[in-house]
Amino acid sequence: MQIFKVGGAVRDRLLGKPVTDIDWVVVGATTEEMLAQGYRPVGADFPVFLHPKSGEEYALARTERKSGRGYGGFTFHASPEVTLEEDLIRRDLTINAMAEDDQHNLTDPYHGQRDLQARILRHVSPAFAEDPLRVLRVARFAARYAGLGFTVAPETLELMRQLSESGELEALTAERSWKEISRALLEEQPQVFIQVLRDCGALKVLMPEVDALFGVPQPEAHHPEIDTGLHTLSVLEQSALHKQPLTVRWACLLHDLGKGLTPEDQWPRHIAHEHTGLKLIKAVNERFKAPKDCQELALLVGKYHTHGHRALELKASTLLELLQSFDVYRRPQRFEEFIAACEMDARGRKGLEQRSYPQADYLRGAAKAAREVAVQPLLEKGFKGPELGEALKRERLKALKAYKENA
Repeated sequence: MQIFKVGGAVRDRLLGKPVTDIDWVVVGATTEEMLAQGYRPVGADFPVFLHPKSGEEYALARTERKSGRGYGGFTFHASPEVTLEEDLIRRDLTINAMAEDDQHNLTDPYHGQRDLQARILRHVSPAFAEDPLRVLRVARFAARYAGLGFTVAPETLELMRQLSESGELEALTAERSWKEISRALLEEQPQVFIQVLRDCGALKVLMPEVDALFGVPQPEAHHPEIDTGLHTLSVLEQSALHKQPLTVRWACLLHDLGKGLTPEDQWPRHIAHEHTGLKLIKAVNERFKAPKDCQELALLVGKYHTHGHRALELKASTLLELLQSFDVYRRPQRFEEFIAACEMDARGRKGLEQRSYPQADYLRGAAKAAREVAVQPLLEKGFKGPELGEALKRERLKALKAYKENA
């Protein structure tokens, strides 16, 4: 019985990055031997055990064989005869197919260390093409390590393209897809994730609404980068540079989907794209079963981001409608995330990344003015029910008019 540290823990140690999760593989052991040593079984599909003291996961070395469609379509075989090399070859990338023992002796049968040094993301074996989830995983690793100079090997990108064209991506569950997408959006360069998916044809399958933005022009006066797809990538890049949460990054990705529906004879203008895009944002939200807070913010940003940009010109009544739409009285954080998404949108334009965004503080001030309107005096005047709501709205409108005059 031999125990090896495998996968990401080995990769990140060799890269000099912090090691958080550790995966262990046990070679030459049976389920009975693991149980006898106090390990607790947790794997439903294949033998995975929790260490009796550390609680870390230990998996028996195994092989796998394609038996159906999608991420779950595999038959696993674990036995004491399975070698470490056989276990490693079923992994996705060479940089994830290395192992080391407790003396840090490296087992690297598929040249992962060489690819680490060359900054290449390369598949381990042709079996890579059997698992559609790997298309998303490789794009996510590209987003994580782009800052270190990593790129996807051309032959791996070709396999990803074949997977994208095979129909296998449609077999992925919403939950598995969202798990990879959400993790990728939180990487250092999430725009690389989208770009790699586009390069291999997967974006057209998974998010045709986003793919449709590439090649769609916008007015150069507002968008020096012109191309709506490139603008979307830049907005996503800004959201990562400014350490925005997942909700904001998701909204940044989807905010301009309506521009993909503009008839060519109306280019480069996109009249009412905020409203035409809502059905597309809703469709993408539902396809991946995005969490409720991500869904809500994406729809609100899609509908109101141009209001954000024109905040200083808005009438007090329009400002009030905007604040009411976000329920700033009970959910101030959601409005703060809207402001952040608008600012990322403004900065995600070629040459304008450092521009100031006075609209942000102006909107915060407007929300503060509306929130400070007290309810108690209105209750004392006898207002209640719907009448109280209308009276409160009138007082908030007065407060916003005063705020505009003094801003």
